[in-house]
Amino acid sequence: MTDGGSSSISRVQAWILASRPKTLTAAAAPVLAGTGLAAHHGTASSLPAAAALVGALLIQIATNLANDYYDFVRGGDTHERVGPLRVTQAGILSPEAVKRGTMATLLAALLVGVYLTWVGGWPIVVVGLASMACAVIYTGGPYPLAYHGLGDVFVFVFFGLVAVGGTYWVQGHSLPPDVWLVGCALGALVTTILVVNNLRDIDTDARAGKRTLAVRLGAAGTKAEYVILLLAALLAPVLGFLHMGWPPATLATLLVIPFGVAPVRTVLTYTHAAELLPALGQTARLVALYGAALGITLALG
Repeated sequence: MTDGGSSSISRVQAWILASRPKTLTAAAAPVLAGTGLAAHHGTASSLPAAAALVGALLIQIATNLANDYYDFVRGGDTHERVGPLRVTQAGILSPEAVKRGTMATLLAALLVGVYLTWVGGWPIVVVGLASMACAVIYTGGPYPLAYHGLGDVFVFVFFGLVAVGGTYWVQGHSLPPDVWLVGCALGALVTTILVVNNLRDIDTDARAGKRTLAVRLGAAGTKAEYVILLLAALLAPVLGFLHMGWPPATLATLLVIPFGVAPVRTVLTYTHAAELLPALGQTARLVALYGAALGITLALG
């Protein structure tokens, strides 16, 4: 039996559901790409790279738990919501338990950050504390970012520029120009996961007063945002090859394009919110494949 509900699933299963494992590609892909770039420049280091991956995953899980808690207490999650199960709204875990889980996960991330600070110095303190704070204020605090149309900006910056830059910094202790190109590419691509999520919830979010960027742009504008972000990510390997001295092998990253056809078609043609559920998983898979492909081809090159 789990806290706050009569579900028969085990406590471990409940926490796995709460962590939303399918979203963790958003945290892993930028670290893989940043590490591949470090290898390309001859500065890769296995222990800092592994710690960066663990830290990124913990902050992603903490963000997921915080979203579960704050969306419920703010009234953003209702019975009308279409999407993956939210453990607080479903009564599987109590709000207090999820809030404690958020704090415990952030504490674990802080412990990883101690090592990364030892490796990377004071910039990691700034990056780490900002990332941890935003994990909470994304949906919590007096001015939740997601409720004021800033969620997309948050994801682009922290899952792109910060994640890639921080991963490279703890290994190479510098920020060469192509770090920003990789950061923008991963930031754009990871944001597409949020775009599908917010497009699916556009009607229920609007009724709940959650003014996401999708609510502000409308369905047509959000569909355009999705396509533009995908194209921006796919342009990055070409620019890197033409202008940053990346090896020709990085162009193989474009082989992920067929995996984007199905979610793009669904996003552009759906008629009911539930139809976007497969597109969410397909987009997350595309992010994972892109991050791995770009990281591996940079490293091999």
